[in-house]
Amino acid sequence: MKKIKCLSKYMRRHNNFKGLKMINFRFTNKVLQNEVAEAFLNIHIQELEARHNVTLTEDQFNVNTQVNRVTRNSQGNKASVLYSERSIKMSRKDLKVGRWVKINVTTMVAEFFRLPRENLAIVVRVQDSKNRLSLGVPHLNSESNALMPYIEVSLRDNSHKRTRRMIGMDCTENSKEARCCRYPLSVNFEEFGWDWIIAPKQYDANYCSGECPYSFLQKYPHTHLVHLAAPQGSGGPCCAPRKMSSISMLYFDHDLNIIYGTIPGMVVESCGCS
Repeated sequence: MKKIKCLSKYMRRHNNFKGLKMINFRFTNKVLQNEVAEAFLNIHIQELEARHNVTLTEDQFNVNTQVNRVTRNSQGNKASVLYSERSIKMSRKDLKVGRWVKINVTTMVAEFFRLPRENLAIVVRVQDSKNRLSLGVPHLNSESNALMPYIEVSLRDNSHKRTRRMIGMDCTENSKEARCCRYPLSVNFEEFGWDWIIAPKQYDANYCSGECPYSFLQKYPHTHLVHLAAPQGSGGPCCAPRKMSSISMLYFDHDLNIIYGTIPGMVVESCGCS
């Protein structure tokens, strides 16, 4: 079953719920048609200030996080449902400079996909176990847009339920197929030193390789005719992508702002001779 990556975009509209700022995420209709495999909320936790008249001597702290989804009850009033609660050990340095924390919210996002609303509204509560620190999660009125919370979702593509005619072939790394074929290739951005990409850190790019014999060219009339005509400068048929698709990506720009975008031509969907 094919998996694709989708990154929800943090919405500018937000209001309060029980003293906490609501964080709103929106997903496109195309994304909502898929089934959720995994979903993780990424938040940047940092110390705002210590409580007055509190002396802190230890270097390690237990930070408690709660993630609640905000909905409306039968009377139309706002209500919250707890979906995640965990304790995280953070050092004094972590609290001073801030640290990214990944929280599993698969159940919450999957339920939203099954019965979507205009947006997914959540509130996040963070505090140390003894309530001595004032901790915060950045919002849009913060100084740095690079620290905005975001959700990373892995989706099971339901396109396999639709019948499609595909000319290209798929092969594995151990395949002995000599003809033009699509092979799996996983690209890890961190291995290239591309730390400016927030997510996905890794994705399935695929690639094309193989020969283009005469019998195979008959499936591609234009390539077949060019092969027969052999015009000057023609290098002959070669195995190349016939169809490409895009991926969603979250990354830092030159000013360290978080940018969400759809990057075209990143995944090879089928290969052929051209």
